[in-house]
Amino acid sequence: MRDFDLYAHTEQVNELLARYGVKFGIYKNNEFREQLFPFDAIPRVIEKADFEYLERGLKQRVIALNLFIRDIYGEKKIVRDKVVPEEFIYASSGYLAQCEGVMPPRGVYTHIAGIDLVQAKDGGWYILEDNLRVPSGASYPVIARELCRRSSPKTFEDIGVEDNRNYAALLKWTMDYVNTGGHNVILTPGRYNAAYFEHSFLAEQTGAHLVSGRELTVEGDHLYFIDYSGRKERIGAVYRRISDEYLDPMNFNKESLIGIPHIYDIYRKGNVALLNAPGNGVADDKGIYYFVPKMIKYYLGEDAILNNAPTYLPFYKEDMDYVLEHFDRLVLKDVAEAGGYGVVFADKMTKREKEDFLVLLKNEPRRFIAQEVIDFRDIDIMEDGERVPRKADLRAFVLMGEEPVVWKSGLTRFSRNPDSFIVNSSQGGGFKDTWVLSR
Repeated sequence: MRDFDLYAHTEQVNELLARYGVKFGIYKNNEFREQLFPFDAIPRVIEKADFEYLERGLKQRVIALNLFIRDIYGEKKIVRDKVVPEEFIYASSGYLAQCEGVMPPRGVYTHIAGIDLVQAKDGGWYILEDNLRVPSGASYPVIARELCRRSSPKTFEDIGVEDNRNYAALLKWTMDYVNTGGHNVILTPGRYNAAYFEHSFLAEQTGAHLVSGRELTVEGDHLYFIDYSGRKERIGAVYRRISDEYLDPMNFNKESLIGIPHIYDIYRKGNVALLNAPGNGVADDKGIYYFVPKMIKYYLGEDAILNNAPTYLPFYKEDMDYVLEHFDRLVLKDVAEAGGYGVVFADKMTKREKEDFLVLLKNEPRRFIAQEVIDFRDIDIMEDGERVPRKADLRAFVLMGEEPVVWKSGLTRFSRNPDSFIVNSSQGGGFKDTWVLSR
């Protein structure tokens, strides 16, 4: 693809992103600090046919994951049939006993799924992980595309690129589908959350109220928003951007100061929708990831369209033996960590680190998965006026209403370190727009 005038405007776009407060926050050493999420103007381009293939695979995967969560908190057939061991359910940090027997409005658990993929050098796509709790990042390519259009309108005159400005419309469609009667709100933990920009941006774009826990109250069997004048409005759907444990101090972490007392009680009764559903963490545990192709076969009777990265569970003796034999070529992941944390490359460890890690692995085999290191495709970025290759992944967003819809865009994250495979923003990565060609 030829160079576009857009590349010359990278600095201008980043200045506009800073002016509009497009930032993310991270906690490090018990301190909160905000920083820019660096934008690179060279887009990731996905051909129309390639995206249609991804679309089919992503829909299939999210449907199966939704059925799995419903089953786990219901009849547990997949456990009884020994497709997934009990230990991988009840030992998961994402499993919530409080969700047993609770069916969300319209049976939807996975309202907004963020599925992370990489493309190998042979062109094949692999799923790295499923994010089904509070996946973030969709707002960044939306606003970046808008600023690019302003900075370099010529770039978009002759190229058939799917318009990504419909993400908010898809989100509103999802909230409306499960709404039990009343307004939609986006629940934020507050100004110092890492993704606060996104919370406020999506509230503005969808027309939902942006609220904190202290602005919502449960009265009787319903949830209400109290505005500045004291007027109450009934709420039918809450797109919550806070973790399960802080959602309701009466049902989960009693020390939570950002949740709404008794909101889970009225959710149980079907009187408010919570997006994403509490308890979803049981399905995006990295240990459960291993079983997703089996879920697809079990619930849908189909082979998985999109492959997992080659993954081993030390929980199983044969997999432990393989991991010990091929340790130096694998990447090990702590199943309870996220954001690029808890990921170690065996070939980067010192001899002492390996010895210590192997002791931990043998003592806590359920805690880790091991994966082959996929040599995924480099994508060019601009650095000091030169194009240089860097590792990048893609977070695809699937929104579930009556049926799943894959957003025709996505968040492409890249590593700014030429020697690193870690692309997360919390680890210093940047982001790109993702162009899905329309023809």
